[in-house]
Amino acid sequence: MTYTLRPYQQEAVEATLKHFRKSRKPAVIVLPTGAGKSLVIAELARIAKGRVLVLTHVKELVEQNHAKYCSYDLTAGIYSAGLGRKDSNEKVIFGGIQSVANAPEEFYKDFSLLIVDECHRISNDDDTQYSQVIRKIFEQNPYLCVLGLTATPYRLDSGWIYRYHHSGRLRTDAPLFFQKCLYELPLQKMIDDGYLTPPVQIDAPVASYDFSELRPDSTTNRYSLKEIEEILKSQRRVTPIIVQNIVELSRDRRGVLLFTSSVRHAEEILQILPEDISALVVGNTPGQERDEILQRFKNQDLKFLVNVSVLTTGFDAPHVDLIAILRPTESVSLYQQIVGRGLRLYEGKKDCLILDYTGVPHDIYKPQIHDRKPTNDAVAVKVECPMCQHDNDFWGITDGEGEVVEHYGRKCQGAIEDPDNGEIVPCGFRYRYKNCDRCGAENDIAARTCLTCGNALVDDEAKLKEAYAARDAHVMRTDSMYFEKKEDAKGRERLEIRYYDHDGQHLSEVFFFDSQSSAKVFFYNFIRMHYRTPGVPLDIDSIEEAIEARSKFRLPLFVIARKQGKYWRVREKIFY
Repeated sequence: MTYTLRPYQQEAVEATLKHFRKSRKPAVIVLPTGAGKSLVIAELARIAKGRVLVLTHVKELVEQNHAKYCSYDLTAGIYSAGLGRKDSNEKVIFGGIQSVANAPEEFYKDFSLLIVDECHRISNDDDTQYSQVIRKIFEQNPYLCVLGLTATPYRLDSGWIYRYHHSGRLRTDAPLFFQKCLYELPLQKMIDDGYLTPPVQIDAPVASYDFSELRPDSTTNRYSLKEIEEILKSQRRVTPIIVQNIVELSRDRRGVLLFTSSVRHAEEILQILPEDISALVVGNTPGQERDEILQRFKNQDLKFLVNVSVLTTGFDAPHVDLIAILRPTESVSLYQQIVGRGLRLYEGKKDCLILDYTGVPHDIYKPQIHDRKPTNDAVAVKVECPMCQHDNDFWGITDGEGEVVEHYGRKCQGAIEDPDNGEIVPCGFRYRYKNCDRCGAENDIAARTCLTCGNALVDDEAKLKEAYAARDAHVMRTDSMYFEKKEDAKGRERLEIRYYDHDGQHLSEVFFFDSQSSAKVFFYNFIRMHYRTPGVPLDIDSIEEAIEARSKFRLPLFVIARKQGKYWRVREKIFY
């Protein structure tokens, strides 16, 4: 049997070949769920000159990738205890990571290409099974090519899994195993081109659980199961209403997947669903029983399948046309994995209904921003870098017409790749920064030490603590900020900016605009800190222009003033 790659699959293959012809740096391809990663894997394995090892974490994916490869009259081995095979001599081996990690040393010889499916599961920990396997193969072949494939290239605990995106975006400065994303296909384009079923997202059709007070753990970025259980217990009366709504909306649907928060929650839901066409799969469901349940669902003998975090990857049932989300998801990546279960094409399937009963849904089309959302009304915005013109994805605030009125970006995400040696050179432009008081270098606003000279930088909390303790300092928590044109005792016009607290007390600072140097003083002492959209050109040369632009400036959270003679003079400002 012959096969023809879709255009984007061919582009992904060509991007991979181009990269490994000049570099051996580990790289990533990002394709949405349903894009046919197994076909890309099959083509790369077919044309590889040396031996190929394809790794993944669940036996279902091992079996699927192997079956796809063999369906084109190609032969390959399987190394998976769960599938009862431990082949080791074929040119192409499809293996499960648990089994391969325990393989004898001779197994790792002669591989020239390692492909890792669902590669976002690879962490930076040197003691993981993936790290051990990669290290063993590198020992046999230091010129090994390593390619990862995933639909969600980020981890909750550490963020992006690669450093540099082919579009010119630097994801992180951190040292990572995967250096570059060679190719990425947006979900929207897949849908627009007819390769995936359109999702129809509905937020809380009749009722929803209230998870608004739930906060992820600061270390793991994951929700506490105990807290989720407590919320569900207090809102138990909502569950029958939700399940009834799912049943009603699924009358003309073929397959319904329900994603729940816990085993207890799942069992409660199963008791309400129609008994003869519903089943439950959880983490400790025995293997044979699980396989039988999944097969019955794929055969459409079952209509409702409830699960607890076990069907987000490696499960393929194209007839699924309704996804019910009854669990809070910590990130858009997990949300995409869930929704992706219903986007595969199937005869007669026009769309997939996405019912979200959490009250905190994600937009699967928006870019992933790893930084935590700074405010409830923040949205993903595009901000062009004034230095390299890269379009940055930041959190920000927009007006009624969608214009960006404030953003929270700190540093440009843009970078370029040296065409000769493949080195990644960041743009480095900082939107917000603090200067080192020793060398004047720009540092991130959260930096503890200067990147240039190593000088210790005083953080905002320490500044406040020191100011509260000082006799000659006055700390004000601000409530409002006002601009006014005034004259001094000599009749010179000046801009007075007053900061008020809740009690109506105020501190003020003044700026003159009678020369170019005085306008620069206003820029460095006010605009640079207060501007809500740094990086967007803003020229202010007069008091009138400053007053007219007052809505473009953000209010500091605290103002610290020092006594100078009989007056208080503003010296420090603390922003959120």
